[in-house]
This record gives sequence, structure tokens and C-alpha cells, in this order.
Amino acid sequence: MRRLPKPTDAELEVLCVLWKRGPSTVRDIHAIVDRQKARGYTTILKTLQIMTDKGLVIRDEAERSHVYRPRYSETQTQRQLIRDIVDRAFGGSAAKLMLQVLGTRAATPEELAELRALLDVRRRERAKGKP
Repeated sequence: MRRLPKPTDAELEVLCVLWKRGPSTVRDIHAIVDRQKARGYTTILKTLQIMTDKGLVIRDEAERSHVYRPRYSETQTQRQLIRDIVDRAFGGSAAKLMLQVLGTRAATPEELAELRALLDVRRRERAKGKP
């Protein structure tokens, strides 16, 4: 499985805007990020340039104002980040990660139901010999 580029915290902040808003200009992204945390326009521009070089975003240069969009989906990026943390901090054990998560923050009844359903699916897959 190919490793996706790992975003920094600032890059992840920009990606969250792009996932929520869709393709956007630097000005669009800056307007949203600046409301949450004071960030200069040129800081956002430089972050997007670095993200383009890293392959995290795609820049459309067809118009005067370049439009950026994420190269990878939110789910792909989240899975990559989770794989990394599971490998580095939990010795590859997803169970240890989940126990820490559930021990740190109370899950809603809906979240617990989703987890039970996912565990049931995984259990059935393993019974059929799927990894």
C-alpha cells in the first residue's frame, strides 16, 4: 500500500477547509482559516505552494486566481494518519488504539452502535477467511 504524504497541522487545517468547501482560491481559504486562527494571506499561499509540491493538493492555473483542491479524500488522509499513529504509538495494534480512545472520551450511543456493527462485519469477514 502506497503511503500518502503526511500533512502538518497547518496543512491539515487547509485540507479541512477544502474538504468542507470544495475547490477554493487562496483568498477563499484565507477568509475561513483567518476566522479560526489569525493567519496571513501569504502564510496560506506559502502553505498551499508547499502542499502542491508535496502532492497534497492540485492547483488549477486556468484562471487568474488559482484554484486548489485536495488530491486525496478526507477518508484516505484520515486512514493514512491513523495507520501512522497505530504503527508508531500502539505497536500496530488497532485494539490498543481503540481502548485508549474509548478510555479518553465517552462515545455516544450512536457511535457505540456503529463500532459494534463494524466489529460484527469484521468478525464475519474473518470467519469467511478474509483478512
